[in-house]
Amino acid sequence: MPKFTLMLRGNSSAYQHMSPTEMQATIARYSAWRESLEAAGKLAGSHRLKDGDGRVMRRGADRVMVTDGPFAEGKEVLGGLFIVEAASYDDAVAVANGCPHLDFGSIEVREVEVVPRR
Repeated sequence: MPKFTLMLRGNSSAYQHMSPTEMQATIARYSAWRESLEAAGKLAGSHRLKDGDGRVMRRGADRVMVTDGPFAEGKEVLGGLFIVEAASYDDAVAVANGCPHLDFGSIEVREVEVVPRR
């Protein structure tokens, strides 16, 4: 079955004004959604990325530039991803439609290309 990555993009400021109780409720929503994917046999993997920690690389005319980032102050930053199994893009979008992240940002859905090993 094809695999799709659901890339969760957003601005961490959406969470800054939450009370501890609201934050726990939000975490519980994500956990319940993830558990429902596992129970349905659709979850192939997931990762949360650390806020503001990373490097951005760009090739210049004569060298590769490495800068700190991305930073949460940006409009939308990749905050995590899920890899799901789905029969088609429509099915993957239907899976992503239940993700609580849509209340806080966007989800980019992309099919994973399987490259044969040599």
